[in-house]
Amino acid sequence: MSDSSRNGFSVLRHRNFTLYLSARTLATLAVQMQNVAIGWQVYSLTHNVFDLGLIGLSQFLPFLLLILIAGHAADRYDRRNLIALTLGAQLLCGLMLLGFTYTGLRAVWPVFAVLAVYGSARAFMGPATQAILVNLVPQESFSKAVALSSSSFHVAVIMGPTLGGLFYLAGPKTVYMISSTLLLLAVVMMCMVKSVKQASASGPASWHTVLEGLRFVWNKKVVLGAISLDLFAVLFGGATALLPALAHDVLHVGPGGLGALRSAPGIGAALCSIVLAFFPITRRVGAWMLGGVAVFGLGTLVLGATTTFAIALVSLFLMGAGDMISVYVRHLLVQYETPDEIRGRVSAVNSVFIGASNELGEFESGLTAGWMGLTRAVLFGGAATLAVVGAWTVLFPVLSRMDRFPHEEKK
Repeated sequence: MSDSSRNGFSVLRHRNFTLYLSARTLATLAVQMQNVAIGWQVYSLTHNVFDLGLIGLSQFLPFLLLILIAGHAADRYDRRNLIALTLGAQLLCGLMLLGFTYTGLRAVWPVFAVLAVYGSARAFMGPATQAILVNLVPQESFSKAVALSSSSFHVAVIMGPTLGGLFYLAGPKTVYMISSTLLLLAVVMMCMVKSVKQASASGPASWHTVLEGLRFVWNKKVVLGAISLDLFAVLFGGATALLPALAHDVLHVGPGGLGALRSAPGIGAALCSIVLAFFPITRRVGAWMLGGVAVFGLGTLVLGATTTFAIALVSLFLMGAGDMISVYVRHLLVQYETPDEIRGRVSAVNSVFIGASNELGEFESGLTAGWMGLTRAVLFGGAATLAVVGAWTVLFPVLSRMDRFPHEEKK
């Protein structure tokens, strides 16, 4: 193995990938900054926690309604152009929020309307961004590209809220101006990506072709096992939604401590993805994926059992690292196993599972906390996640016994 192949950053030599990675990172950073300003603005106007829930719902509903159609679009049209257009739509949303703030925001419904547009753009961007990555680099560099893409995403997720909070001290207009500038740069960088060869969907568009991704996932058991494992593990292990209550009632820390708790999973995921860029998983990939979810479940159990702030931080760090291993293997597996002409539609199904697990996982955690109590709900989530790992080991033996990625076995 050459030095360049061992170097996790050697994939940055590919111009298209570097431009795409830069555009995606800047856009993620901008959106995370915007989210801080939106939350503060909405709550300062209404002082109603239900409106904070509507922020997520107004984005998720259009995403859920459009995602399968968006997957078909990612297979039929140039994915680079789709990403550039959706970034442009997000830029428009940022400028509209800036305009509302300048004119004096007195009602929250315009914000929800803008977020619905953003959710629609996110629906079309998700499958295209997942499907294009394999077209931007040679196959032997794909695992490094996935790891670096994941690490940059998590770095932006960690930095974005912090920067958004700092810039908000100068007012929401400052946040929207800076985030809009970052989105403009992202659009320019994405337009600089050269057209890449991709297999396009053939035949007229219909519900039969739109649902092709669902049929593929259902018939490809190793893909179904990988995607559904993440769905149910996160569904039961969504304890991070309860962090504000854990910080206040159990760990007895203030907002600063809560910020550290929220950052810990992202730091664990980011560091793990950097390690994976230099030391990619090539053997016992099924066991690694199941093991990552098991670490996530064990971390959740520790989080529910501890009353010590430092131990809670470590458990959340390990939860992020374990989740990153699972995400890394799943992404590689789905992309390698999926023909390019339906990769967008399969990525759309993957996006639905991920989105549903995150949204429903937060709801499940809140529901069980109200029923069982706070710490018991977290412990239940960790135990249920471990039970899912055990069940999937039996239900999907093709996944648990998989040694190499299928494309490696065919060589």
